[in-house]
Amino acid sequence: MAKTLELQFMTDLGKVARLTVDNPVEPVDTAAVKLAMESIVASNAFFSSYGNLAGVSGARVVERNVTEYEII
Repeated sequence: MAKTLELQFMTDLGKVARLTVDNPVEPVDTAAVKLAMESIVASNAFFSSYGNLAGVSGARVVERNVTEYEII
């Protein structure tokens, strides 16, 4: 199972932009995540096609299961 932490930001154009972090430490420390996200917004280090990051929208852990089948 692959897990990612998806950080969701509001942009100055009113859209949602996402950054993902592979293999997050669980349980997720929500206070640390919020602080990190606010630092990302303040640094203006990322630009999205939806505009500049303007605020914190949310975060979630996404789990993905992949089952491969051998086709003969």
